[in-house]
Amino acid sequence: MKQSRISRREFITKATGAALAFPTILPASALGRDGKVAPSERINMGMLGVGARGLGNTRNFLGLDDVRIGAICDVNQTHLSRASQAISEQSESNDLKSYTDFRELNADPSIDAIMMALPVHWHTIPSLDAIAQGKHIYYEKPMALSLKEAQMVRAAVKKHNIIFQFGTQQRSSIYFRWASELAMNGRLGEIQKIEVGVPGGEVSEEFPEEPIPEWVDWERWSGPAPSAPFNEKRLKRSFHELIADYSLGMISCWGIHHMDIANWGNGTDSTGPVSVEGTGNFPKTGTCDTVLDWRVRFEFEKAPPIEFSDQGHHRMGVNYVGDQSSLHVTRGAINPESKGFLRDPNNKEDALPTRLPVSANHYRNFIDAIRNGSQPIAPIDSAVRSDTLCQLALIAIKCGRKLQWDPKKEQFVNDARANGMLQPRKPRSPWKLPQIA
Repeated sequence: MKQSRISRREFITKATGAALAFPTILPASALGRDGKVAPSERINMGMLGVGARGLGNTRNFLGLDDVRIGAICDVNQTHLSRASQAISEQSESNDLKSYTDFRELNADPSIDAIMMALPVHWHTIPSLDAIAQGKHIYYEKPMALSLKEAQMVRAAVKKHNIIFQFGTQQRSSIYFRWASELAMNGRLGEIQKIEVGVPGGEVSEEFPEEPIPEWVDWERWSGPAPSAPFNEKRLKRSFHELIADYSLGMISCWGIHHMDIANWGNGTDSTGPVSVEGTGNFPKTGTCDTVLDWRVRFEFEKAPPIEFSDQGHHRMGVNYVGDQSSLHVTRGAINPESKGFLRDPNNKEDALPTRLPVSANHYRNFIDAIRNGSQPIAPIDSAVRSDTLCQLALIAIKCGRKLQWDPKKEQFVNDARANGMLQPRKPRSPWKLPQIA
């Protein structure tokens, strides 16, 4: 009887579609003589955006034995050269493909998954194109410039049965998970509120026009955003994340990190607030024009309120405030008001009744989800819910009044102006947002 043969890509697709509840066990034949995963069994990834963040992600994926970086894409030749060198230093492969057009990368049939780390104004269109072509996606935060775009990505992920991992890597940190579990299990008493602090915005000068260098395609970098005179600062993440044409500002770009943890620990991953109100200040001059400082409060139907501000009002990180004690967590540290309730999170004898999903490595978790057809630790539904909080915060500030939110319909209650702010901006021609059936 003739045996049927399927390609490596078909195997990965079918395994994912089956949504297996157990890990895939690689047979010995899938391993090379040195015990490493054979090249034919590796997940072949394309890196869409290899600037500072994208290059960091690339190095982390290269650290996984069952991952191969097959292609890179960027409109900045300096980024491409640097990424190519880094990959050659960490990888045995010498057939790396290099693209400057995301459509060519997404159309590459050898690519199984995409890592997307582009400026925020470029998050939606390339990602929707990749998803439509069956690519799994590691999606850097924040989601998008509008809630509607985030919802479009969610619809596409579900339609095409794609594994989606949001780049909120703090979910894979034992500190954030442990702190959230302690709060959820009553170790602080009844939670009264959750405080979130992140860096605020900055005031800048007006960036003067400069000659466009040969090493960057400025027109393609600008893409769907309004046309603007070139200045090299606009290419830098520390600046373009503060410019409203490309970003919502620190309230979103930094806010999503800690608001995601607050949403996770609050048990509101699958719902949302019922109201939001806040105040904030914007620069009066300069190219950087996103919100500088803010104070926002979310109220939930069956969960404690979340207070969200720049770190001028709340400490950087997430602070769970209970009626018996409080617990502040940030990257690499847990700071309890009282140390009496702290115990070893890995001690089985001290198991907490309510536990959150466990991941020790955000990148490993994504690859395992592809292989197993399982849910990653930062899936699309929670990504959109957490991103929604940052978007609502900015809208409430701009409206200058308390807004009522319907978390089921994902829209404001009887508020045409606020609901209009949920819609996407019109992309600059020739770019268009695709229709998701």
